[in-house]
Amino acid sequence: MAEPALAVRRRSRISSARKRSHPPARPGAASSPLARKRHSAGGEGSPAEPPCNNDSEEDMFGDYDSFHESDSLLAQVLDAEHQHPQEKGVDMKAAREFAHGNLQSEMNQSKQCNLHATEDSSMHQVDERYGFQMNENDAGNTNEDLSDSVFDELPSSQLLYLEKMGELSSRSQKSAGTEKMDEWKNSSLDKIRSPSSPCPDFGHKNRSTKSSTGSRSDSCKSVSLKDHLKNAMTGNAKAQTPVVLKTKQLKEAILSEEISVARETIESSSFDIGPFYGLPSKVKHLLRQFRGIETLYEWQHDCLTLKSLQRRKNLIYSLPTSGGKTLVAEILILQELLCRQKDVLMILPYVAIVQEKVWGLSSFGIELGFLVEEYAGSKGRFPPIKRRIKKSLYIATIEKGHALVNSLIETDRINDLGLVVVDELHMIGEGSRGATLEMTLAKILHASTNTHIVGMSATLNNVGDLQKFLQAEYYTKNFRPVELKEYIKIRDAIYEVDSKAENGFTFSRLLNFKYSSSLEKADPDHIIALVTEVIPKYSCLIFCPTKKNCENVATMVCKYLNKEFRAHREKEKQDLIKNLKDIGNGSICPVLRQTIPFGVAYHHSGLTNDERKSIEEAYCKGVLCLLACTATLAAGVNLPARRVILRAPYVASEFLKKNQYKQMIGRAGRAGIDSAGESILIVQEKDKHLVRDLITSPLENCYSNLLPEFTKGMQYLLLSLVGLKIAVTQEEVYSFMCRTLLGVQQQLLLKEKSLSEIVRDELENLIEKGLLKGKIMEKDQNSKSTLTITLLGKATYKGSIDVSYCNLLYKELRKGLEGLVLESSLHLLYLATPYDMVSNCSPDWMIYLRQFNQLSSAEQKVADMVGVPESFIAKKASGQAIRKNVDTAVVNRLYLSFVLYALLKETNIWSVSEKFNMSRGTGGILGLQSPADRTYQALDVLC
Repeated sequence: MAEPALAVRRRSRISSARKRSHPPARPGAASSPLARKRHSAGGEGSPAEPPCNNDSEEDMFGDYDSFHESDSLLAQVLDAEHQHPQEKGVDMKAAREFAHGNLQSEMNQSKQCNLHATEDSSMHQVDERYGFQMNENDAGNTNEDLSDSVFDELPSSQLLYLEKMGELSSRSQKSAGTEKMDEWKNSSLDKIRSPSSPCPDFGHKNRSTKSSTGSRSDSCKSVSLKDHLKNAMTGNAKAQTPVVLKTKQLKEAILSEEISVARETIESSSFDIGPFYGLPSKVKHLLRQFRGIETLYEWQHDCLTLKSLQRRKNLIYSLPTSGGKTLVAEILILQELLCRQKDVLMILPYVAIVQEKVWGLSSFGIELGFLVEEYAGSKGRFPPIKRRIKKSLYIATIEKGHALVNSLIETDRINDLGLVVVDELHMIGEGSRGATLEMTLAKILHASTNTHIVGMSATLNNVGDLQKFLQAEYYTKNFRPVELKEYIKIRDAIYEVDSKAENGFTFSRLLNFKYSSSLEKADPDHIIALVTEVIPKYSCLIFCPTKKNCENVATMVCKYLNKEFRAHREKEKQDLIKNLKDIGNGSICPVLRQTIPFGVAYHHSGLTNDERKSIEEAYCKGVLCLLACTATLAAGVNLPARRVILRAPYVASEFLKKNQYKQMIGRAGRAGIDSAGESILIVQEKDKHLVRDLITSPLENCYSNLLPEFTKGMQYLLLSLVGLKIAVTQEEVYSFMCRTLLGVQQQLLLKEKSLSEIVRDELENLIEKGLLKGKIMEKDQNSKSTLTITLLGKATYKGSIDVSYCNLLYKELRKGLEGLVLESSLHLLYLATPYDMVSNCSPDWMIYLRQFNQLSSAEQKVADMVGVPESFIAKKASGQAIRKNVDTAVVNRLYLSFVLYALLKETNIWSVSEKFNMSRGTGGILGLQSPADRTYQALDVLC
C-alpha cells in the first residue's frame, strides 16, 4: 500500500513519451478523487495499469521530474545546479536541507487539492481515535518525538490515566496496541530520515559498505541533486507500511456502523434500542472488561427504556445505596456523547469523588473517542476549550459545575451541553452548596431548551417539589443486590433494627469477647470486639464524629490487636509506608506509621490528595482492612465494607440526620464485592430514645437554601443573573425566581414577605452596594428599567465572592494599591487571602510572633500597613492585656497569609504543617488554596 506522505504515480511508457508535446497539466488535477475514480473505472483517458511491485528505479519515475505533474521543484533544482556548478568545498548537507524544505513546501501545496486514494487505514484509525492529524510539516523535524502529537488534545486527567497504565504495562509485556504504535512511529521516523540521508545509499542494507568514508563522501558530491531526490523518493515508496490486521479493520468498521445506527435510532425517538441501549456493542464489552458487569439488573433495564427518557424528559430516580444507580447514568452519558454528539456535565459533591470518577471513565473515553475533563480543586478551564470533533465529559464539583455553566452561558455555548447528571441530588437542601446547586440547575433550565437533566439520590423524600422544579419524571425502586442488616449496640448487647417491633429493634446477641480491666477502660464501646469479628479476612469501616477521633480510634485499635495481624500481607504494607514517605518527601504521619503495619489507617480531610489515594488503593486491594473515617467518606467514594460501625450518632457536635445515617450504612455490603453487609450503631443509654426516633423517622425533606444562605444564595444569584444577561429587568428577575426551587416552595418558606418583595428589596440592596446600576420600581408600578452590572459586581460573581465581603475586598484593594509593597509576594497574598476562611482561624500566638520575627523589614511593613503592629502580636504571645482594639478579622487574615506565604516558598507541605501546627490536607493548609484562587480571580477582574 502506498504511503500517503509521498504520492508518486507511475506513467506508462507511451504517455511519458508524449509528455513534452502536451501543455503543462494543472497541478493536482489528474490526482483528484474524481479523476482517480474515472481512471480506475475505465472511463475516458488512458487505461489504468495494474500495480507492479518490482519496477526498477528508472521505470518507477520514467521521464517524470516532480510530484503531482508539477515540474516546479526539480526544475528549480536543475536551474540552481546549472547556474552554480558544484565546487569542491560546497556543503552538500546545506543543499540537501534546502531541497528538503522545498520538497515539504511542494507537498503542502499539493495536499490541499489531492486526497490520496490509498491512505493507510491504520493511520486513519489512529487519527479517528486520538483526534489528531499528521501532515508533512510534522515530519520535517526528525528530533521531535512523534508520540507527543498523539496526546496533544487529551485533558490532563486522561493523560494521567495513560501515564499510570503505561507504568503498569511497562512492568509486563507490551500490549499489541502499543507495539502497533511503536511500529508506526519507527516507520514514520525512518521515512523522515531518508530524504536527508548523507548519501542515496543510506538505509539500504543490501548495498555495499566496503568503501571508505572519504570515497563515499566524494561519490555523494558527484551525484546530481535531482538523482538524489529520486533515490530518496524511491526509498520512501519501497518502505514497508505497518501491517493492519483485517480483523481489527472489521471491528472498527462494525463499531462505526453501530454508532451511526444508534444515533439514528435515538434521533428518531424509536423504541428500538439497538445493539446495547442505543450504543455500539463495544460498550457492553468494555463494561465486562473494566467493570466485570455481564448483565444489567431488571430495574436498570426498565429505567433505561422509560418512555420519558425516549422523549428526552428530565428524570429523577432514587434507589438505596449500592443499587446500581451510577451505571444507568453512565449509559445515558455515553448515549449523549456517542450518539447525539453533545457534551455532558456530571456534577458530584466532593473532589475525591470527582477524581475517582475521572479515573473510572478515562478508559472508556480513550476506547470510545471522547474526552474526560476534571473540574475540581484548582483544575478546570473557563470557558472550556471548544473542540471540533471530539465531545467532552466534564466531571465537576458543585462549585466548579456552577462556574462552568456560567462560562457556557456567557459565551453562548450552553446548547452544546446535551446532558447534565447530578449525583446526590438531595444535597440541594444542604447549606450554601445546596444553594449553588439550585442556581446551576435553574440557569440551565432557563438558558437551554435542549439540555437534558438527570438527577439521582438514595435519600429523597419530598420528590414532588423537585419534580416541579426540574420539570422531571420520577422513577424509584426499593432494590439492593446485597442484603443489609442494621444493628444497634447498647453496652454489650446487640439489637437488630426491626420496623415491625414496638421499640423499633429486637434483641439479637451478646458480644463474645473477654475484656480485661485495662482494655475495658481503654475501649468502653467494645470497638475491638466488633472489628476483630471481621478483620483481616473482611473489611471494616468505623465512622467517627471528628478527625481527631478517627486518629485516636485507629491508634487504640492497633494498641490492643494481636501481633499476628502484622504478618498479614506484611510486604505490601511496607511498600505502602514507603510510598507515603515518598509523597511526604521523607515524612510520614506518626499515626499512620504506627497503624499501617496492622492493616489499619485513618481517612479524613487532613490527608493530602496523594496520601488519600494511596490509602484508598491499599484498602480496595485488601492491604488495609480497617479505616477510621469521617462522614465525608459516606458521600460516594467507593470504599465498601463487610461491616460498618458508627462510633456515635453524631457528626461533630450535631446529632445524626436520617439522610446521613442512610449514606453511612450504605457503604456496607457492596454488590460484586461482598455477599452480605451489616451496620452497627454504637449508642449510649442517654441517646437511646433519640436513636429510636432516628431509625423510625422518614428521610428529611429538601428545602431551598437561597434565603438561609442569603449573601451566598439569593443576592449572589440576582447579581449573576444580571451579569450573564439572563434577566436584565426587575420583571425578568422575578419571573426567573418563580422557576427556582424557592419559587416552587415559596408558600411554605416565605411567611413575612412575598417573593416579589424579596426580589425588589435585594435588587435595591445590590444597587446600594454599588454592584448593580438601575432603577427599581414599587410593587404597583410596571418597571421596564434595564439593570446593568458594575465592575465590582462582575468581579464578585466571577470570583464566586460572598456578597457580604465584596465591598471590604474593594476597599482593601484600593488601600493596598496606594502603597503596595512589591519587595515580596506577602502583600499580594494578603489581598488574595479569602475572607470566608477567617472565622475558622485560631492563631497560635507564639507561632505568629515567631513567623513575624522571621520576616524582612519590608515584609514587616506590610503587617503595619494592614493594621497589625508587632507590639500587638508580642503582647498576645506573652499573655498581656491589650488596650488598643485591633480588627480580629484582619489579624486572622494576616496569619493565614503567613501560611500561604510559607507554602509559596517551601515545596514540602510537611514542613509548613509542622511550622504552623495545622493539618496538611484539604481541611487545613491545602484547603486554603482553592478559596485563595477564587479571590485572585476576583482581583484579576477588578485590576
